[in-house]
Amino acid sequence: MMMNLQSTPEPRTEIPPALITGLSGAGLSSAARVLEDMGWFVTQNIPPQLIVHLAELVGDDSSPVDKVAIVSDVRSRDFGGGLEQIIAQLSERGMKPLVMFMDARDDVLVKRFDNLRRTHPLQGSGTLLVGIEREREMLSGIRESADVIIDTSDLSIHDLRRVIEPNFSSVANKQEHVTVQSFGFKHGSPRDTDLMVDVRFLPNPFWVPELRPFRGVDKPVSDYVLGQSAAEPFLEHFLQMFDDMRPGFEHEGKKFITISIGCTGGHHRSVAIAEEIGRRLREREDLDVSVQHRDIGRN
Repeated sequence: MMMNLQSTPEPRTEIPPALITGLSGAGLSSAARVLEDMGWFVTQNIPPQLIVHLAELVGDDSSPVDKVAIVSDVRSRDFGGGLEQIIAQLSERGMKPLVMFMDARDDVLVKRFDNLRRTHPLQGSGTLLVGIEREREMLSGIRESADVIIDTSDLSIHDLRRVIEPNFSSVANKQEHVTVQSFGFKHGSPRDTDLMVDVRFLPNPFWVPELRPFRGVDKPVSDYVLGQSAAEPFLEHFLQMFDDMRPGFEHEGKKFITISIGCTGGHHRSVAIAEEIGRRLREREDLDVSVQHRDIGRN
């Protein structure tokens, strides 16, 4: 008697399609390259009407790929149809996409266009800023409903990779992803955030000469910040507030949450607190957590 040793194929993991959009010059092509390196099948600027068909093809059991990302910028408008309509159609078919919106400050976008000696696709006979403002207005609805917003103003391509990878690595296991980022208010508040907290109420290690050269990831500074009498009550109340908010995030279908912790320079207090919040959130088994420090290397 012969036994059939052929293994049963693993069930196909349903991974939602990713839709990458945002402002021209904000790094859509760079984001596409990161996803390609992560094994996603990436296509750029196909007509909006074809996005649904592509997602259905990839969702078929016979498809050779299981992860598809569609990059759609302002140029696809020429084919007619809006991205909001496409997102609604995908959602109706049970394929609600992960929407990642790429953004940047106006001054950064102008500099990038100037460096490349390019005109903005919407500026017409006006200035670059006119084109940028038109595009912002056109995409305001998409930005408002995006799952992930990435402000690339101060990001290198390596920084961008570090931001994108943890968000998309949690898609397959269907976990809620939380990014905890520290920042310095003197460098500007982050625009890509869901929850922002100011920890400048804690004593500043900068004014302690022996601590000034260190950062919040270093034990001397971390011990100093977390050892303050106000630190533990703050952490407990903040995490309780976050837990109270989670059902609301879930109800709204929000799988990607960014928490921003700010202090003056983004070197000491915010870094130490962000690290501790990240550590405690990782104890929740249903969360995928990453910690980033936006301004830790800036003066």
